[in-house]
Amino acid sequence: MTVAIIGTGVMGETVASGLLRAGRDPGELLLSERRPERAAELRERYGVESVTTVEAAEKADTLLVVVKPQDMSDLLAEIASHVRPGQLVISLAAGITTTFIESRLPDGVAVVRVMPNTPALVDEGMAAISPGSHCDDAHLVEAESLMSATGRVMRVPESQQDAVTAISGSGPAYLFFVVEAMIEAGVHLGLPRTTATELVVQTMMGSAKLLRETGEHPTVLRERVTSPGGTTAAAVRELEDHKVRAAFMTALEAARDRSRALAAGQDE
Repeated sequence: MTVAIIGTGVMGETVASGLLRAGRDPGELLLSERRPERAAELRERYGVESVTTVEAAEKADTLLVVVKPQDMSDLLAEIASHVRPGQLVISLAAGITTTFIESRLPDGVAVVRVMPNTPALVDEGMAAISPGSHCDDAHLVEAESLMSATGRVMRVPESQQDAVTAISGSGPAYLFFVVEAMIEAGVHLGLPRTTATELVVQTMMGSAKLLRETGEHPTVLRERVTSPGGTTAAAVRELEDHKVRAAFMTALEAARDRSRALAAGQDE
């Protein structure tokens, strides 16, 4: 099975490098990049053939489309006469529905929608996948196989994809925001920046591992750290007084609404 990745920005290159690390034969992978200097760089780095967008559509069994949502319509118009029924198109564009893609391609082309996230860069990504109307289980298995090269994969109904975008797609940015704030607080409290950074990053990693490996509810784990009248209780009270929980809920709702707007073609 030949896989062509159309769009080799950060996420496109991440998937390509993950597939190669996972054992994919470079001869089975094609990369489509419009900038000649970037295409040459990728050929040298990975030993993978660089092709035009049209060549990718004609040669590949599976097209992995990793472009900006606002560029999707033009891309589909470019490849529509070159794709064929039975081909699999996997879209990683935020907010773009399978119906939108299917309506612009020949009938019978299978489409899978994917919402990845940037921890895929270190093979700890979280990708949610949803089938279009022409997908069967084999198409979903293929999508899972490709995306599992850079992390975990979960099947969800497409109606949940906007919420997935708000939670895991944009999620790393929220966590980096919290890490940034904690580091700045550490510096304010008198710690060297390198010390504060090491303390916060390891605390974040350890807490995530504790959540995953114990399977405990986060409330239970938080309460174990929060002694009555102690330092953690004082800090949590401040967070609650400043309505941090409510702010997070409002922020995630805004991300979900923006995903819906992208799907509706609202670029501004």
